[in-house]
Amino acid sequence: MIIAVHTLVYSDDPPATRAFFKDVLRWPFVSEGARGGEGVVVDTGGTDPADWLIFGTGPSELGVHPTSWEEGGRPGGSPTHHQIALMVEDVAATVAELAGRGATFVDEPRDMGFGTGVEMHVPGADDMLLYQPQHVTAYDKA
Repeated sequence: MIIAVHTLVYSDDPPATRAFFKDVLRWPFVSEGARGGEGVVVDTGGTDPADWLIFGTGPSELGVHPTSWEEGGRPGGSPTHHQIALMVEDVAATVAELAGRGATFVDEPRDMGFGTGVEMHVPGADDMLLYQPQHVTAYDKA
């Protein structure tokens, strides 16, 4: 039986990415030590981002989107890929809070059709979408 979803973020600078998740997003974590060592369990505020940190990201949901579509009589498309999007209750307040902790964003929040969102820079990794959904959600159904 599946017990959870484990998301992987591949980074050119893992310590910077882990520090961002730990210090800016303030996600709780456990530590495997320096690459799967002794397995020290910690909470936020403890371990070196150079260690192998695994973050608790909270409730999750998964959607499947098409790679091609038509909108307004014009074709659209996207290559197959995976994307991480963080859902929030109030995108403007969250952007202000995270910016106060050092987060940077591609631009200002905008209406994306499915919600109000903005791309957030993640050090050493791809950007993540931060958005306030305007669609039905499933994260509390598990």
